[in-house]
Amino acid sequence: MKCSVGYCCSHISCVLKARYYDTIMSSFSRYSIMSYTTSYYHIVFRTYRSEPTIASDHERELYAYLYGIAKNLHCQTYRIGGMPDHVHLFVSLPPSLPLAGFVQRIKTDSSKWMKSNPAFPHFRGWGREYAGFSYSLRDKDMIVTYIINQKEHHRKMTFAEEYRSFLEENGMVIDERYFLKEEESQ
Repeated sequence: MKCSVGYCCSHISCVLKARYYDTIMSSFSRYSIMSYTTSYYHIVFRTYRSEPTIASDHERELYAYLYGIAKNLHCQTYRIGGMPDHVHLFVSLPPSLPLAGFVQRIKTDSSKWMKSNPAFPHFRGWGREYAGFSYSLRDKDMIVTYIINQKEHHRKMTFAEEYRSFLEENGMVIDERYFLKEEESQ
């Protein structure tokens, strides 16, 4: 016996499958036509082994390149900044792009570019880990200001201290066996 959903064993299962299918499709089409989502992320990642390979003379080139990658992925970038050993981004991602996919593209594409760019002669790649913290739009000014003030901020605090602070503030459990150490064994 064939129904609108496919082949079924019995009339009852056809009815149940058809109702399920209709429910899913009606809710899918309703939400796919008119979707409103927001996702704001403060993303932090470091260079390989936290090596200071982003020269301040060329950091703006890197930030412009990261901005271009984000724009091509249909992301809204509010601020990019950092230090010679790490980068901060505050972005809004489209609903179709998961955070992990965004970070993978940002790190992969920028790593290829930096390795071929003479302005970054000592860059060996990005560290494996990253941190991504979600915020609301009302936190935008606070995060943007924080990223703008990176140079001043790091006169008082190391990257490891900053990273630990972010993780703790966001309720992450830190396993000391692995905290910023996974690359040291390579």
